[in-house]
Amino acid sequence: QVRLVESGGGLVQPGGSQRLSCAASGSIFSINAMGWYRQAPGKQRDMVAMIISGGSTNYADSVKGRFTISKDNAKNTVALQMNSLKPEDTAVYYCNVQGSTLSRRPFNSWGQGTQVTVSS
Repeated sequence: QVRLVESGGGLVQPGGSQRLSCAASGSIFSINAMGWYRQAPGKQRDMVAMIISGGSTNYADSVKGRFTISKDNAKNTVALQMNSLKPEDTAVYYCNVQGSTLSRRPFNSWGQGTQVTVSS
């Protein structure tokens, strides 16, 4: 079983910055991809940023140039640095990690979600 624990989030003013972190633990053999998704009230959950094992990244068009995803392979952590935040970035942010367990079974785990509110 793979467990994800998120930290960060909260209230921030427009134009401000915030950093989210996510730590994966449990029976992890390998990680293929780590990412962040968000879901605003009444909307579907959408991908925000993704980083794969080789280090390549992918961002939603709405956050390109403002958000940066990074990972620490040794610690099985992924972070999302969010700059120039806008009110439309307000959402619950979820960490997602995909990989294989020690028994070589695939896993696709989600964090509990953390609220980010951008408002003056």
